[in-house]
Amino acid sequence: MDKVLGSKKYIAIFVLPGLLLFVAFAILPLLVTGVYSLFQYDGTGAKVFIGFQNYIDLFVKDKHFIKALVNSFILAGASIFIQIPISLTLALILAKGVKGEKFFRTVYFVPVVISSMVIGQLWMKIFHSQYGMLNVLIRFFGAKEFEFAWLANESTAFLATVVPSVWQYIGYHMLILYAGIKAISTDYYEAAQIDGANNFQVAIKITMPLLAPVIKTCVVFALVGSLRAFDLVYIMTSGGPNRASEVSATLMYDNLFGRGLYGYGSAQAFFIVLECIIISVVINRLFKKSENNASAI
Repeated sequence: MDKVLGSKKYIAIFVLPGLLLFVAFAILPLLVTGVYSLFQYDGTGAKVFIGFQNYIDLFVKDKHFIKALVNSFILAGASIFIQIPISLTLALILAKGVKGEKFFRTVYFVPVVISSMVIGQLWMKIFHSQYGMLNVLIRFFGAKEFEFAWLANESTAFLATVVPSVWQYIGYHMLILYAGIKAISTDYYEAAQIDGANNFQVAIKITMPLLAPVIKTCVVFALVGSLRAFDLVYIMTSGGPNRASEVSATLMYDNLFGRGLYGYGSAQAFFIVLECIIISVVINRLFKKSENNASAI
């Protein structure tokens, strides 16, 4: 067995099927999308080569794309500055061995395994203007001035999609961070306890630096997931009203399958991929120093 695992030939044989599937179902479709993005194409007629004009139009002519891009970054910001801190706090609490640790760990993760269709329908009922739980509570406390048609109001529709998007994956990041905390050697905490460090000092000086690689992973997942968000927004508002809750992926879907702009929609799709890759590289560079510090501890 050691001879097999140590042979490059056998390793290549084992890796090849997965590599072929990855190329067939990820790389090739991405390349085809990139090629289509260079054409004016409606999906049935002749393709007219226009170079990078579709990409230029995204930023110069399409005001809806800029709005959708801003919304995507707002969702990404909410994921980083709201979702991950909540997940980290829950992970720190559970990792200390609270009563019912396994129960709470499971409960927090349940929304992650529920279909986005179900999550979307659930929150549509919560935000319903007449019988939704949110407006019922507002009426119960007599604050009718705060009662809205949340999903039909341009000023609140996008916020109403951000809340479930952030809520659904709190448990996902919590579990990753929880596993990272549990993997930290107890020797560090025992030494800190001998030195008289309190819980806050231990969290800041030991847990957070050693957890930097795991936090980086969560930040990348949160950002990439936010920039390509589609399902919840499409289920709850379809990008409306008046495109107020549009994000990059819902606008791309509308251009591709609603308006038949295959070349232009492909440019949007390819831009989303490039955007995710570039941001992932930037995040890796930003966390590089923290990871080096963690490895030096």
